[in-house]
Amino acid sequence: MSLPPAANCPPAARTPRLFWEDFPAGHHMDFGAMPVTREAVIAFASQFDPQPFHLDDEAAAASLFGRLAASGWHTCAMAMRMMCDEYLLDSASLGSPGIDSLRWLKPVHPGDTLRMAMDVLEARPMASKPHVGLVRSRWHLRNQHDEPVLTMEGWGMFRRRDVAA
Repeated sequence: MSLPPAANCPPAARTPRLFWEDFPAGHHMDFGAMPVTREAVIAFASQFDPQPFHLDDEAAAASLFGRLAASGWHTCAMAMRMMCDEYLLDSASLGSPGIDSLRWLKPVHPGDTLRMAMDVLEARPMASKPHVGLVRSRWHLRNQHDEPVLTMEGWGMFRRRDVAA
């Protein structure tokens, strides 16, 4: 697995365009077109999840997957990259306290192209830090056949636009 060139990364000092107020409950976004390559599947698995069905065609053929499959953690990482490219890197994101649910619904294979939908379920100011807003979202990752491959639900923290720290 290789890191993207520095040109693809935003400068450390930037003016965010999106704040907590831009993610109200009911907000919906569709984005991404992440191609899944054999090289990326093997590179990720080699470093982080070296189970045989992620690394070897013969072992994968004998597995429940039937052919080489991306690690579920690789699928999560691809989803995260799509989120960063679509909105997080252009936002006043303060990170996340975690994911409440994660489901891998269908294997992801080399040759698949993934896309994502995000729905904001809840948005509220953080009681202990009024300059921070909490956003609870559900993400759906689908392949090129519109088959669901992953769902996640969790929280994000964003700076509020007009509230001093």
